[in-house]
Amino acid sequence: MAHNTGAIDLSSLGQASSEPISGSFVTEVTEAGFDSMIRKSIQFPVVVEFYSPRAPESATMGEVLAGLANAAKGAWLLGRMNVDTSPQVVQALQIRAVPMVVGLLGGQLVPLWQGSMSKEDAEKVIAELLKMAVGHGILGRAEPQVTPPDEPIDVDEDPRYEAAFDAMEREDYVAARIEFDKLLAETPADPLAKVGKAQALLLARVSRLDPVAVAGAMDEDDPSVDVILRASDIDVASGRAEQAFARLTQAIAATTGPDRERLRLRLLELFDTQEPSDKVVLNARRDLATALF
Repeated sequence: MAHNTGAIDLSSLGQASSEPISGSFVTEVTEAGFDSMIRKSIQFPVVVEFYSPRAPESATMGEVLAGLANAAKGAWLLGRMNVDTSPQVVQALQIRAVPMVVGLLGGQLVPLWQGSMSKEDAEKVIAELLKMAVGHGILGRAEPQVTPPDEPIDVDEDPRYEAAFDAMEREDYVAARIEFDKLLAETPADPLAKVGKAQALLLARVSRLDPVAVAGAMDEDDPSVDVILRASDIDVASGRAEQAFARLTQAIAATTGPDRERLRLRLLELFDTQEPSDKVVLNARRDLATALF
């Protein structure tokens, strides 16, 4: 498979095999078994859902994906990885919120979406992944798995952390980031802490900007990447996330090299400031995948 900008080479992560769960074409993936999933993607498409038993959205998304995988009857295989027990993969892939769903084709990662998604929309995104697989000559079919789980996924509510929120309320964004980092050090996949940290970082950046000056720079012909990043920060902080995401996605599609990567990383950071299941975020993630691939 040809290398695409934005794709991640996963061939060096993990060894050993995965363990079958939930349904004929669904398997639970451990860190040790991640390399096995990567190798499988050379033969047929693989979809990986990164989830946490503590995130309510994970249970729903897992059920949707399991149903689609079984209905596809081997056109693709679903792997489910618990981020709470997979710190090395979380760090390597910079997973900041769950559920997060990616595709594997030919040993490379293809971003799909983050957060909840309807069955119909998920099916459409996966259909595009299957088209990519055909285009790259990946035409095999997955073998059915066995041994469904005995117990459903446990779901615990996310805790509320007063120290971090108090710092946000008094606009001490440095202190807020430190508090959120403490929470993430204990539970790396905590969605509440991830959103809080992203918002603290955003507001810290925006607090140093002059909105009037940034707006004036954006009105000029061919604004620089720095100006686009600043304008997008201001838009998100002002409740105009959809406008910011569209601007950044368009700039990514029109840019190459290091500037494109800067824009992509900032867009991912801004996604983290919103609810993962927000439709604006889900739509923007699909637009980003189109712009990259």
